[in-house]
Order: sequence, then C-alpha cells, then structure tokens
Amino acid sequence: MHILTAGILTYTSDARFQVIRPDRSDNWTLQIKFPQERDAGIYECQVNTEPKMSLAFRLNVIEAKARIMGPSDLYVKTGSTIVLSCEVAQGPHDLGTLFWYRGSTLVDAASPGRASVDTQWTGSLTSRLRVTAARPADSGNYSCVPTMAHAQPASVTVHVING
Repeated sequence: MHILTAGILTYTSDARFQVIRPDRSDNWTLQIKFPQERDAGIYECQVNTEPKMSLAFRLNVIEAKARIMGPSDLYVKTGSTIVLSCEVAQGPHDLGTLFWYRGSTLVDAASPGRASVDTQWTGSLTSRLRVTAARPADSGNYSCVPTMAHAQPASVTVHVING
C-alpha cells in the first residue's frame, strides 16, 4: 500500500493524481487523469476516527482498442468489393467515431465515389468500410483509427490481385 494523499496534500510525484474537495463539502474525490492499466487495483479511502473508518474501491482500467475482424492479410480479386469491419468494444461511453486510412491517406479522399463507410453504435462502436471495383492500386495497409484519445488503432494489409 502507498499513501497517495492525506487531506488536500498529495504524496506521490505522479501529477495525474489529485484530490478534489469543493469548499465546505464533506465529499472528497481522488481524480486520476489519463488512467493507465497499471493504475488498476484497490484504492482505499480512510477517515481518521477511532475506530478507523475506511471504504475500499476496485479500479478496473480497460484499454480501448480497435479490432478489425478477419485475417491480418486479406486477398481480393480485381473488380470485387473490399469489405473491412472494425469494432471498438470497450471504452468510455463516448467512443467518438472511427476513421479509415490507406497508408497515411483518409480512405474517403483516396477513392471518391467507390468508398463508403457505415458507422453505428450497438453496444459497441462498429464501422464497415466498402471499396467497390477493387483495383491493384487499392492494395495497401488499411487502418481503423478511433478518434477517442488514447485508443489503439488496428490495421490489415489488403492485396488486390488479378485472377
């Protein structure tokens, strides 16, 4: 166990930890900015009384990350439709949206008229990219990039082949 705070004083060098107590309030809040998986664990709030009163809380930190369904290398024939599906299943309630890139280029801008993106929220954030009439120039690394801060992107390599 480590003492993080006592009253309004902070005893950790990690600036992400802070105590919030509104004026004349009996409510104390421990704020952890930008939580990380290593912050997970049991936190205990103690009141200096006799006998000691305390309340323990378990903090679970779930890393939000995108996941593209299917193989990491996708082979499609020239002229067919490329369909990629990406999901962010865990994270805060506001998961933002997802953008698709081929290399460093936003897919909508790279394939005008042939690319469409359908994004919806149904318990998780899901985005489906469709590129019609696939050409060899559509080959490359496709990434699904969440707009939510600190969420991990996912990628797949698409190979458009003749025959």
